[in-house]
Amino acid sequence: MSALLRPDLPGPGASRMHWPALHAGARSLALAEAVTADARPWACVVADARELERLSVELRFFGGPGLEILTLPDWEILPYDQFSPHPDIVSERLATLARLPQLRRGILLLTADSLLARLPPVDYVGARSFALERGAHLEISAFRQRLVTAGYGSVSQVSGPGEFALRGSLFDVWPTGTELPVRIDLLDEHIDSLRRFDPESQRSLEPIEALRLLPARELPLDAEAVREF
Repeated sequence: MSALLRPDLPGPGASRMHWPALHAGARSLALAEAVTADARPWACVVADARELERLSVELRFFGGPGLEILTLPDWEILPYDQFSPHPDIVSERLATLARLPQLRRGILLLTADSLLARLPPVDYVGARSFALERGAHLEISAFRQRLVTAGYGSVSQVSGPGEFALRGSLFDVWPTGTELPVRIDLLDEHIDSLRRFDPESQRSLEPIEALRLLPARELPLDAEAVREF
């Protein structure tokens, strides 16, 4: 898509720049064109979750598949609430935190609440992520303990991100940051196959060769972290 608005880009010394007379979708169009034309990553702070969702949809429309868009939604809970954020929100945030250190061009969308909240150190997600691949050795008890330490919950049937279930030679896990869970089929202590599956019907889908598991929480749950807390 050719540029329509061609907005000015902020220079190295610019502390403030105004784009006047932008209404409705024109703001998203100008932002998409500016980010696409710039070799630097951008961050855009919006007021709330509704504005974040609207801007994300519009940027994907105007920017197309070539524009990388990361979103960091807020937890949508109040301090000292007695319940945790929704697993889908946690999953989306961790996927963004895992990708953000490698972002060279594109845009990060976040709410004002997310901007004010503390984040884990840059190396937190990478240091607590691990990979699996077909044919690799996998010792069940050690793998199960590693998932628990990473914040995953043991359930009878996987239904959301951050959960795992062991059923005979099948090990189901829903890695945070992914849209679908993965079924690990074991042969002795080796991974025979990795397949995504539908959490509603439990039906296996397409095979994959490798899988990266991110931590399921933004806070560590290992013994050292609990002792520190």
